[in-house]
Amino acid sequence: MPSSPSRRPTIADVADAAGVSRTTVSHALNDRGQVDPQTRAMVKAVAERLGYSPNLRAQRLRTGRANAIALLSSMPFAVAGGSSRLGFLMEIAATATEAAMRQGVALVLVPPMDEAQALLHTLDIDGAVIIEPVADDPNVACLLKRGVKMVTIGRQPEAQAALPYIDMHGEQTGALLLEHLHRQGARHIGLIIGEQARHSYLDMERAYRAYCTRHGQVAAIVRADEGGGEAAGAAACLELLQAHPGIDGLCVPVDAFATGAVRALQGSGRKVPENVKVVTRYDGLRARECAPPLTSLDMHLEDVAALAIELLFEQVNGTGTRDRIHAPMPTLIARDSTRQP
Repeated sequence: MPSSPSRRPTIADVADAAGVSRTTVSHALNDRGQVDPQTRAMVKAVAERLGYSPNLRAQRLRTGRANAIALLSSMPFAVAGGSSRLGFLMEIAATATEAAMRQGVALVLVPPMDEAQALLHTLDIDGAVIIEPVADDPNVACLLKRGVKMVTIGRQPEAQAALPYIDMHGEQTGALLLEHLHRQGARHIGLIIGEQARHSYLDMERAYRAYCTRHGQVAAIVRADEGGGEAAGAAACLELLQAHPGIDGLCVPVDAFATGAVRALQGSGRKVPENVKVVTRYDGLRARECAPPLTSLDMHLEDVAALAIELLFEQVNGTGTRDRIHAPMPTLIARDSTRQP
């Protein structure tokens, strides 16, 4: 029976109009349970025609679900967001929000601030995506204690309880950057990475040491604190130059460190790329607007974010057995910072 204009359509109205049970309607609209694709599509079409929308308050009481997930990172904004707040974190958030809404839930972006730690103890969520957690990540520890389902973008190093994760191909990514520098003529490459225990830094260092072994180069590594942003990258670069003045290539995966390193190189009288070639990992605003623009990687973050949401909902709904999904391999974007003279 069609609903009257003054009455909000119910799940019973959709079930009657579609000729299926209320359970089938619920499973179809929430992409759960064993419903064949044709029935699922038909139920959704009927619900849209009737103008049905779920009563979220009643649904919460019935299912115990908050219909919300969180996206968070322990990286400081100096690295994850940048001065424009349009960095790695926000690029992932844009696609993750859209993917979450398609699942009928809201996404809460938890900023990487000390004040956010208190929020995590009470935040009403069904699951969380953690971006590049550190070995003893406080966000992970807090949510594990609460029993919240989690997945990570990049595996958590040295974790006692392995979390499902999106494999970002850290060592292959590092090798891609280093071999590009080598092809462009760099023969004494230095590495600047974060001092925190994140998978991207650990994998990058492994790739770098393997490169040094292959090419007979002495390793030249400086670690910087993420919280220092560009200034920390500049200081690390100067430290590296003092210890290894013959460096002609720099691999700096953190884009904030990379732009700081370019500034330090230029301040020391070295030209980029004529004297020192520079690469970074994330193809963000910093890499594109640096002078010269930095060679970097398209990490296909839209795909990464969508895969993370997909993996999280497998965990939340108990419908999947995967503990890892491979991200697309990154694509090198060569720019002026490494071009041959």
